[in-house]
Amino acid sequence: MNCIHLTQIERYQIYVLRKAGQTQRQIVSVLARSEPTISR
Repeated sequence: MNCIHLTQIERYQIYVLRKAGQTQRQIVSVLARSEPTISR
């Protein structure tokens, strides 16, 4: 299994989107990453 880490920019985007009230599924669709990656 390949491990591809989130970039600092993606981490910041997740932070901003969560602060804005976006759900995990909405963030997954915006960043085009898997749910487990976003939830970690």
